[in-house]
Amino acid sequence: MDTSTTLEMMQKLKLDGMTSSYQAICDLPADKQPDTHQCLATLIDAEVQSRATKRTNMLSRLSKLRYKASLHDIKYDSKRNLTKQQMAKLTDCAYLSRGENIIITGATGCGKSYLACALGHQACLYGHRTLYFNMNRFCEQIAIARVDGTLIKWMNRIKKAKLLILDDFGLQQMSHDVKLTILQILEDRYKEASTIMTSQLPLSKWHAYLNEPTVADAILDRLTAKYSKIELKGKSLRKSA
Repeated sequence: MDTSTTLEMMQKLKLDGMTSSYQAICDLPADKQPDTHQCLATLIDAEVQSRATKRTNMLSRLSKLRYKASLHDIKYDSKRNLTKQQMAKLTDCAYLSRGENIIITGATGCGKSYLACALGHQACLYGHRTLYFNMNRFCEQIAIARVDGTLIKWMNRIKKAKLLILDDFGLQQMSHDVKLTILQILEDRYKEASTIMTSQLPLSKWHAYLNEPTVADAILDRLTAKYSKIELKGKSLRKSA
């Protein structure tokens, strides 16, 4: 079997990583090409890396993250109340396997959404299904799903996500139905998956914002049973950009 036939068969089998790696090996001078065992190892590694990259790209695309953010681009500063040591506990995504939630609070423009998206991107890199919603859109989606009868199906989709990001919590009043739906979502995810929520409101004011003591107790109980809290400080980063 000649080189061109081998490459063609690899392409038909959709072995993209192997195809590009094998082509690169074939382009080397004969005395520079690896032996059989090394060549096989190189091809397999290239295919593994290629599939991992494809999965990450797919997960990132489906997550619909608001920002293309990375933890490497985060500005760590004690004045922001954000340190590398603090984030080191989250970079390996072990909190996802423990079903721990993260609450990020701070003034408008301080980088809450960007940080949440960076954590979402990190989760995708580790192969975890992630979903991002702005709270206004999230509430609209709940209302639409209730009307067209797809609420259960939609909630089951959310349940399958290892990480759910709810951005800008507390900017608008929520209906009783929306609160109950959020409660059910948090119940479905309790100890099984993680939720990141960002808000301009400090956590101490969430109970009053929800304005229904029984529902508020239930939501906060599930959200804060196992969680990390990040309170960003400082001026708006948009003004300094």
